[in-house]
Formats: sequence, C-alpha cells, structure tokens
Amino acid sequence: MSGLPALPLLGPDEPPAFEMVNAGGRSSVVLVCDHASNRVPRRLGSLGLDAVQFADHIAWDPGAALVARGLSAMLDAPLVLSGYSRLVIDCNRPLLSAQSIVEQSAGVMVPGNRDLPSGERERRVDALFRPYHAAIERLLDGRAGRPTLLLSVHSFTPVFNAIPRPWQIGISGWGDRRLARLMLEKLQCTGDLSVGDDEPYPITDDIDYTIPAHSQGRSLHSVMIEIRQDEIPTDARAAAWASRLGSVYRQIEAALGEQN
Repeated sequence: MSGLPALPLLGPDEPPAFEMVNAGGRSSVVLVCDHASNRVPRRLGSLGLDAVQFADHIAWDPGAALVARGLSAMLDAPLVLSGYSRLVIDCNRPLLSAQSIVEQSAGVMVPGNRDLPSGERERRVDALFRPYHAAIERLLDGRAGRPTLLLSVHSFTPVFNAIPRPWQIGISGWGDRRLARLMLEKLQCTGDLSVGDDEPYPITDDIDYTIPAHSQGRSLHSVMIEIRQDEIPTDARAAAWASRLGSVYRQIEAALGEQN
C-alpha cells in the first residue's frame, strides 16, 4: 500500500485553489488577496483546530476579501483570491520560509502541520500555492503593454503581542514607492485617519512572496494595503472601506500617470 501514489489534496467537488473575479476588468489595477479564505481541504480534516480558531486571524485575514471584492467592482479591476487557509500553506510566504506551513501561529499549536514529510509539503505546494501564483502570472502576462498596478489587500489585528496598533490602515510599498506615497498622502490628508507608513508590516522578500515575486521582474508599481480588522467587521463596513480606497485610487490615478 505504501507504494501507491498519494491522493490529490483536493477532491473533485471542492473549490479550486484560487478564485478569479472579473479577469477582463479594464482598470489599470490588478488586485490580489493572499489570505482570503479559512477553508481547509477535506482530506486534512481540521488540522486539529476548532471553528473558533479558524474564525480567528491565524487562519485568514478577516474582512480582506470583502474589501477586495468591493474594490474590484468599484474600479472594474481583476481580482485573484486564494481559496484555502493560510494554515494549510501561506500563499504570501516564500516556500523556504518557516512561516510557509506553520506548526504554531500566535501561540496556537497546529497539530496537523507538525512533522510533515516532504511529500505532504509538496502536495500542498502543488495543489494550492503554485496554482494561485500561476493564475496571477497569467493575468499579469496577459496585460503586457498595458499600464498595470498591483494592489495586495490584507487585514491586521488591533493588538499584537499585547501591544495596541493605532493605525486604522497601513500602506506598504515595494521598490518604486511613488504609488505608496500618493496613497499615503491622500489617506492622511483627510485628517480623520491614523495611517501607517510601512505599518504594521513592511514588505520584505524574506517574509513576503506575492508582491516581490510578481512585481519586481515586471517593474510594476505595487502596494500592500493592510486594514485593521475592527474597521471591517461587517459587510457594510468593508464596503465603506472599499469605496474609500476606490475614491483614493481614482484621485491618484492621473497623478501617477503624469509621473511615468
């Protein structure tokens, strides 16, 4: 029996590794959401965790997918969303990172990720990580010659390691920071927001994968948007943030074009 090939990670009736929304969108923006879902492939059970833990931030970025979908609709922008929980494999971590498949997250042990054989790791990479990033690559390759900006939408916890995070939203740039600077300027000028510059996380190529991998070789303007999770607890609040961010982008679109 041990010589039999391993079963595919995803059953034929399970959702795919990614969801593509509005692939033909006319906007210059391409949206991605690396931690859109807390779903786990049926064959992995619950990884030893309960429903409360899967609702928490360790399993996904609550609210991020709602904001990304709202932005996609408002801007007529294509959007790629990951289909499974970051606890199965994190689509925004380099494969050699210890955070790619975590054995513990925020002090919570993940029994189903302990002592994984290399074959099981590769099964998750092949089933979930590679298809998600291949979808982003195909989308970007198909836009060759068109102005394209890459926006990655995330959310973050209000408190981390007992330290409150004051920013309602953070903007982190990569490489050419013109887009990040313009977004920061427009968000800060309203006077009613605490906006983090490279907060709560800067983009680094040893921790982050999506923006470095997809923007560097293409010389794309790229930004990671992080929204504090207590700002987007409901559909209505997420929609309001999508509207606000869409308005900011429309204000800076012309200015960014003039700088190119």
